Amino acid sequence: MVLITGASSGIGAGLAREFVSQGASVALLARRAERLRTLAAEIRAAGGHALAIPCDVTREGDLERAVALTVAGLGPIDVVVANAGFAVAGPFKKLRLDDYRRQFETNLFGVLRTVYATIDELMRSRGTLVIIGSVSGHISTPGNSPYAMSKHAVRAYAEALRVELAPQGVAVVLITPGFVDSEIRRLDNRGRLHPDAPDSVPAWLRMPTERAARQIARATARRRREKIVTLHGKLAVFLQRHAAWLVRRVTRRGTPRGWSAS
Repeated sequence: MVLITGASSGIGAGLAREFVSQGASVALLARRAERLRTLAAEIRAAGGHALAIPCDVTREGDLERAVALTVAGLGPIDVVVANAGFAVAGPFKKLRLDDYRRQFETNLFGVLRTVYATIDELMRSRGTLVIIGSVSGHISTPGNSPYAMSKHAVRAYAEALRVELAPQGVAVVLITPGFVDSEIRRLDNRGRLHPDAPDSVPAWLRMPTERAARQIARATARRRREKIVTLHGKLAVFLQRHAAWLVRRVTRRGTPRGWSAS
């Protein structure tokens, strides 16, 4: 059984469909209740098992309630995907402390709340914790400081947890996406969707969500330490590790908003 936060769109919804296609049941958690119900109905119509649970990872108690409903409705949890997130962007002089707090409340503390709410279940099942990071967890670019800071923190957290949870048999898989088809670049700095806004990343550079979901599900099954999704993501991380001077030169020109697709 797989529990997914941020399951109403993008990678979260894609993963729900992929895990169900492999025979898993899924608990779908997100703020947008109507979208969750639609996705759950789609999965059930295809013969799968899905439970839609409206949940806000920034609200105390929501995740604990969702886990209790999940276990009661679908049984023990084997995989948790901490996917909920969005991107705050802009030059730091135009941002305020509240912008950074809002970013960390979802992208970092949302992950922390997810882990605390599910860790007992994962230890019982000796399961897998999947944390959705970003290429921005390796590379900081101008105009993306809140998002990059949050994803750097998520990567550090995943690396620490991996060692701490290994004796309990819990695997920690860090997923590092590049540009994937998603609504993340149509969200404003308060996480509000603007459906008619153009995507800042050209279509030829974006990986289809279904393909990304297959790669992530495969990495989850293999309990990989880290999976970098997209060729350009792999190249960017490689260059950051081995030719950081070149990355600095390129990023001075600015990059499209948000490397990830939560």
